[in-house]
Amino acid sequence: MRHNPRKRFGQNFLIDRHVIADIIGEIHPGKDDNIVEIGPGLGALTRPLLQIVDHLNVVELDRDIVAKLQQEFSSEKLTIYSSDALKFDFSSLGQKLRIVGNLPYNISTPLLFHLKQYSQNIIDMHFMLQKEVVERMVASPSTSNYGRLSVMLQYCFDMQLVFKVPAEAFRPAPKVESAIVYMVPLQQPRLMAEDKILFSQIVTAAFSQRRKTLRNTLGAFLNPDAFKVLAIDPKLRAENLTVTQYINIANYLSQQK
Repeated sequence: MRHNPRKRFGQNFLIDRHVIADIIGEIHPGKDDNIVEIGPGLGALTRPLLQIVDHLNVVELDRDIVAKLQQEFSSEKLTIYSSDALKFDFSSLGQKLRIVGNLPYNISTPLLFHLKQYSQNIIDMHFMLQKEVVERMVASPSTSNYGRLSVMLQYCFDMQLVFKVPAEAFRPAPKVESAIVYMVPLQQPRLMAEDKILFSQIVTAAFSQRRKTLRNTLGAFLNPDAFKVLAIDPKLRAENLTVTQYINIANYLSQQK
């Protein structure tokens, strides 16, 4: 399947057979699995997946690629949704979804936030992402990579960086390294935020100015007494708080309303 990569779609096609085999090995698909591939591209993962699963769903925005996939694969084996994954209703594909994909770097973060709302429908997800993004996703508190993305995704998912992928594994080769991340939705969060919108607002405010202390970034939410009640040092910075502490802040404020 020949196709000229399009910059507006952020297309970098995986071509390294060893990396492809390693990804399929990590996914470990079963023939009855309800697998959804986002951005199948030239079929690097699609073909080996179809050698194992009875049926595969794919979501692809590029109409030229959609046409090529339709020519190569039968509709009995492959269902193609010509759609923007950022707007796609993944719940329409049922339950127990296993989602995979080599995600375009330019939409990876908003797409992960979009997928959060379907966590009840998802078993797990394997994604190829920019290495720096994966490192931020799985980062621990009090590290430079720990930020809003870390907190918001760790609230919903268990995640791990599985392995790194060099730029040479793609055509065209991107200017950055990639990595495979494995994500499992927490069907019941360790601690529930009573007001998820407020939780998001607090996390966003805290990380809006990373170098400033919480006294400054969360001053509009917490007075000195509130910091004491929550046992949080206002001299700390956003990166020093755990996900649980952010949830506690949100729940405390929710109860004060």
